[in-house]
Amino acid sequence: MRVGILSYPMLFQRDGGLQIQVRETIAALNRLPKQATRQLEVQLVDANHQRLADFDVLHVFSASNGTYRIIEMASEQGVPVVLSPLLSPGWGRASAWRARLADRLAGRLTEWMVQTSYAQTRRALQLADVVIALGEAERDAIVQGFGMGADAIRVLPNGINPHFFTANGDLFQRETGIAGPFALMVGSISPYKNQLGLAQALTGAGLPLVLIGAAPREQQAYLQHLLDLPHVRWLGALDHADPLLASAYHAAAVAALPSQGEVFPLSVLEALAAGTPVVMTAQSALDLPDSAFALRKVRWDDGAAQRQAILELLALPPERCRVQALVERFTWERVAAQIVDCYYQAHSLPARRQHAV
Repeated sequence: MRVGILSYPMLFQRDGGLQIQVRETIAALNRLPKQATRQLEVQLVDANHQRLADFDVLHVFSASNGTYRIIEMASEQGVPVVLSPLLSPGWGRASAWRARLADRLAGRLTEWMVQTSYAQTRRALQLADVVIALGEAERDAIVQGFGMGADAIRVLPNGINPHFFTANGDLFQRETGIAGPFALMVGSISPYKNQLGLAQALTGAGLPLVLIGAAPREQQAYLQHLLDLPHVRWLGALDHADPLLASAYHAAAVAALPSQGEVFPLSVLEALAAGTPVVMTAQSALDLPDSAFALRKVRWDDGAAQRQAILELLALPPERCRVQALVERFTWERVAAQIVDCYYQAHSLPARRQHAV
């Protein structure tokens, strides 16, 4: 079976969780043992030089940024599609009702020349043969926000690279000279990720905040506000495979991700894999049972709650092995084997259904 991986055109012009997810998924799928009945070849599709019809199955990542057009074209050419929509868990019946109303108003005001992103996302979900949610919260968002049946959605998590489980903080301390407890936040520098809110919440707490992540040109002023705070240190961007990144997770006393929304954040999984407790946004699809001893969820705009949760974890740190046990089942190979089942499920469907928006 030949499987093509696609997403929106500008995906790899920057690095982040989705880019890592796509790369790691492809690598893990191609590492799976070959079976006589399941010969698999997985690659990124170059839509400028390759035809979608040359693939047996397409796996599209993201249901936004115009990817519905990819799925429409695949549908026209009879190629089955597996979709990982990566939707915010904030979608519910009320927000979906407002989105449908806005879509109808935009259509009527423009004689149906304008379509909202909600309508495009719904179109992508309707046309996909198999939909993969990263967690129960994302599945609920798809069901309540876009009207899909829950039984039509597979729930598969992201994976974690094994080297995060074996990380050691010595390299980080040696390379940076940062010793003693500190809070760590990994993610692109932006108001959406909310580094400044976290930094302000920790002012006067006596706890340094170390930031790792790229700062786009348009966020230079935001970055400068961060660097003006004496307890903040920015290390720039680190490659996902850089041993210094894994070492930073291990060296940190607490990791934090108080962004305005996350689907299934890899940085949280990687910090837990290194044995470091995490304080993160409550607006997320990540749900780990019995994890409150090491994973605290707070509102992204509640600095007082973020500060309290971080200081509580700092005062009573959980055992590293217990923290790691929360995510030990999230291996890329295990996830990849389940994704293959989705490919064969999509490929075995007798005929592509016709959908209407």
